[in-house]
Amino acid sequence: MSAVVISGTGLYQPPHTITNDELVASFNAYVDVWNAEHAAEIEAGTRQPLTHSSSEFIEKASGIKQRYVMEKSGILDPQRMYPRLQERSDDQLSILAEIAVEAAKKALAAAGKTGADVDAVICSCSNLQRAYPAIAIEVQNAIGAKGYGFDMNVACSAATFALEQAVNAVKNGSAKCVLVVNPEITSGHQEWKDRDCHFIFGDVATATIVERADTATSAEQWEVLGSQLATQFSNNIRNNFGYLNRSEDSDPQARDKTFRQEGRKVFKEVVPIASAHIESQLEALSIQPADVRRFWLHQANLSMNQLIVKKLIGAEVTPDVAPLILDEYANTSSAGSIIAFHLHRTDLASGDVGVICSFGAGYSVGSVVLRKR
Repeated sequence: MSAVVISGTGLYQPPHTITNDELVASFNAYVDVWNAEHAAEIEAGTRQPLTHSSSEFIEKASGIKQRYVMEKSGILDPQRMYPRLQERSDDQLSILAEIAVEAAKKALAAAGKTGADVDAVICSCSNLQRAYPAIAIEVQNAIGAKGYGFDMNVACSAATFALEQAVNAVKNGSAKCVLVVNPEITSGHQEWKDRDCHFIFGDVATATIVERADTATSAEQWEVLGSQLATQFSNNIRNNFGYLNRSEDSDPQARDKTFRQEGRKVFKEVVPIASAHIESQLEALSIQPADVRRFWLHQANLSMNQLIVKKLIGAEVTPDVAPLILDEYANTSSAGSIIAFHLHRTDLASGDVGVICSFGAGYSVGSVVLRKR
């Protein structure tokens, strides 16, 4: 059996950026209007006033300095506070497929492949814009791929969970070359009116080519040494938006229909889960954590990532060991660990080992151990 490798990755970066200062100005304007509208209740003590945000608060809490978005005017409009996207007809490429295709083109070029070389497409992300037809099949059609395609969702762990499915497909012979795409328009489910999370997310799309080593022709290849997945139920990160909302006669604008989390609980609980997960996989592969050259982690929180890796290697964590893209891209859900891998791997030498790991809602955690060929 041929080894399985990652032979190319691609990144689509949206056209607009929102800095913390821009975001804070918009949010604080919204807060002022809201507090004025509810002044009587606030004065009577029956309603708590909303509190201003600040760039200093955002950066200290997360490490985020800006984010990329598909559309910014609607997000920064204090009367709206969510993107202003245009509806497309059924014969147009959907917006989620469009950004996936842009990332896919770059991954294919890096791998020295064309769409015709691909015989499976997996679209894996935190929020799919529709139930059917599958976005993956739309991407498959757009790039001229063969075989099959399907969608999957494991929230922020979606990319690593999809990579395992891709590796297994190549190993069992159901595909020779798999394209995994992670299109994330997180600005659509972000709650821009909540001070505790209004700064977290950004939009992006990533793509990864997984194939047999004996068919790979790219100059840079990463052998997949192993993958490991785990889930553990938790309500601490949740979004109740779905197709049954209408049948429930529930309020489509209710707070539970967008992203919400118990941030402190997530931090406290996910750090030990993720570090133990990586440690157990490395142990099964007879690899010491200190021998891992680089950790490409899910990009949700700077302190969280540093603590996870510190638990593993028992030393202070530098950007060389665990690179950060969070400051520029913010949390891009499933795409974050793949962006880190895409941007921070070319300096590693043949034989170096690295770990892609993502973790998030579910709870879910997935890790893929790689060795540069």
